[in-house]
Amino acid sequence: MNATRNAEIAAAQACHRLLHTARAALTSCEPATAASLLAVPIAEADEALSRAGLAGNEAWLLERLYDMGTETRVHT
Repeated sequence: MNATRNAEIAAAQACHRLLHTARAALTSCEPATAASLLAVPIAEADEALSRAGLAGNEAWLLERLYDMGTETRVHT
């Protein structure tokens, strides 16, 4: 069970990094440049979601991202 939980957390973290990278890239780059900057984080998130068995489970993912944001705000 711990391995599953770790994989889920890793997937949420990868998607969280993708979200932050996308925000930064899309606010400061041309679309073609942003797309090239996002290729690696997208692949990382896809792989992490697959390893956790969560590919295609957007509802779960959004809940975990929300939870991570809440934890960050509480600890700040």
